[in-house]
Amino acid sequence: MRGINRLSALLNHLYVLIPVMDDAKHYWVGDEEIDKLLKRGEGWLDAHPAKELIVRRYLRHRGVLARAALARLAPETQDEALETEAQSQSEETLEAPIRLNDLRLAAVVEALRNSGARAIADLGCGEGKLLQLLLRERFAERLIGLDPAARELERAAKRLKLDAPGGPPEGRVTLLHGSLTYRDARWSEAEAAVLVEVIEHLDPDRLPMVERVVFGAARPRVVVVTTPNADYNALFPSLPAGQFRHRDHRFEWTRAEFAAWAQRVCETFTYQVAVSGIGHHDETLGAPTQMAVFTR
Repeated sequence: MRGINRLSALLNHLYVLIPVMDDAKHYWVGDEEIDKLLKRGEGWLDAHPAKELIVRRYLRHRGVLARAALARLAPETQDEALETEAQSQSEETLEAPIRLNDLRLAAVVEALRNSGARAIADLGCGEGKLLQLLLRERFAERLIGLDPAARELERAAKRLKLDAPGGPPEGRVTLLHGSLTYRDARWSEAEAAVLVEVIEHLDPDRLPMVERVVFGAARPRVVVVTTPNADYNALFPSLPAGQFRHRDHRFEWTRAEFAAWAQRVCETFTYQVAVSGIGHHDETLGAPTQMAVFTR
């Protein structure tokens, strides 16, 4: 096991996972164990791909306690969901004059079509807008959507009409609750992975973990990444100088910064990359969105 993290975070993981791996607790397990589990699992357990297994084993397979713990682990309160929706609307309003999101998704679909990939994982799928477009494409035979927010996955399921009349055939679309910072075999067979406006929402110190999961462990044949071009921000009249387009963005890269990151990923994980712009192209500042298509 390798990684760089705070000692306190490692100890919290061990506190939970040692009895899970042993699959035994040698004392009475009651309601107070739920509080201990949630306290020690704060910040990582809710999005862990093995969350249910961890909860069941930690609570000695006591169904009532496990169900109560899982209910309390459900991410996003109603207020948080409303805040996320408001933030998305704010960014869309900023970019509305050029209908940037439509152009962005169309460019991603075209890149996937040209790649020849048949099984595609949308990592950070949100409410399923890209998946909805891909459902119309014959080349997209199997689609996987991964997101850490259960509420977003519920919206995606409704948008895609999963298990509803007129929806896609069973098995063509799979929605998964999980985090990009953990290896997850459930989507590892995808030929192509897509991260549309995802990386800028990550703390910079967590980005290397995502790189290792996507490019190092899963290693899909194609990876498509889009992110804002910070150079272009000067052309948004309502955006103050130095401010990000979305208040949840942890960073926004210039074209030079994005190109340098893409090249480093290629050198580290033996990929090749083509970088391009999406949207109106300014001669000096480039396009509002930048896209990297990694191949191997």
